[in-house]
Amino acid sequence: MPEKTTKKIVLTRTVTLPDPVKTAMCRKSPELGPRILFFSGGSALRRLSEKLVDYTHNSIHLITPFDSGGSSAVLRKAFRMPAVGDIRNRIMALADRSVKGNPEIFELFAHRLSKTDSIEELRARLEAMVRGTDPMIKRVSDPMRKIIRSHLGFFMDRSPKDFDLRGASVGNLILTGGYFNYRRQIDPVIYLFSRLVEARGVVRPIINADMHLVTELQDGTRLVGQHLLTGKEVPPIASPVKEVHLADDPAGFIPVEARLKDKVAARIKNADLICYPMGSFYSSLVANLLVKGVGDAVAAADCPRVYIPNQGHDPEEFGMELVDKVETLLGCLGKSCTSSVERRRLLQFVLVDSSRDAKAGPSEIAKVRRMGVEVIEAELVSEKSRPYLDPRRVIEHLVALA
Repeated sequence: MPEKTTKKIVLTRTVTLPDPVKTAMCRKSPELGPRILFFSGGSALRRLSEKLVDYTHNSIHLITPFDSGGSSAVLRKAFRMPAVGDIRNRIMALADRSVKGNPEIFELFAHRLSKTDSIEELRARLEAMVRGTDPMIKRVSDPMRKIIRSHLGFFMDRSPKDFDLRGASVGNLILTGGYFNYRRQIDPVIYLFSRLVEARGVVRPIINADMHLVTELQDGTRLVGQHLLTGKEVPPIASPVKEVHLADDPAGFIPVEARLKDKVAARIKNADLICYPMGSFYSSLVANLLVKGVGDAVAAADCPRVYIPNQGHDPEEFGMELVDKVETLLGCLGKSCTSSVERRRLLQFVLVDSSRDAKAGPSEIAKVRRMGVEVIEAELVSEKSRPYLDPRRVIEHLVALA
């Protein structure tokens, strides 16, 4: 018999926001849920990700690996590797908490070593974990216990005797050990731990490279390193951001062009919805879009593209209105394309809160609409979540649009 041929056609449909029927279907069978793709990083999506698993097990999370603060900075400086902390956090947020043994794994991955113990005491603690005699390791069931011990062993073998373990995240050390075990490839480690904790979604770094985020402010200040921009470890910026780029040297003087891998591009192209979510605007969102080829993949996707602005205060957005953020997103996406594309192929909708806590006023919304981007106003803040966006309300709107 001749093979059947398939054909794609374009349909225009009316969508109810939120859609109770579609929400109910997703909650009944999340394993069949939509492929909602997020460009993100950091912790802003943690609560949403924890709730998202009730609606879909097919979400995709592309994470920035440029974090240069905290224990990630110590690991990156010592081993010239991408940051793994945000990847670890997202895997744990998507993990099935009902699986036997997962609570003990959560506790271990979230545990930080003492900031006051000596280096010798901290190494002795890790050695006890490798041997399997540490109480926290004992509580983890096999085969996860054996894998964790093995990966910590790889870390201990590679780390110098004077490596500063104070305040280190045990989860980051485990992933770093796996990174060495797999010959400096992070994707196999992510896949392994995602399977073991039964993460209900796919987590990947936007690129597997040791790069640094460089920010130039309008007053001429130059910041090399993500941690100098976020306002968490140092005072917040006092001048608007002029531009950001990636560099592969810690000095940050020479911009580099990172290129998107085909397998990551395929994830973007096959998404049912692309979301530019709330979070640190430049370090979590825009940083993802600096990779060459991201814009091409977004433009090739046959799905809605939605931006969700922050409801809370973001120090990185100093001096910016909603229209400035939309223009910045479109500009970065356009630059990451290898050829010119229509703006509507990069961003179609902005989803904003319309409750009394709304941050975007009528004049700002009108400016965005004049750019050709539709603004969807919806009550995204609940009494329970006020003044922040309610994760379930956001998810149910995304599910309806997908």
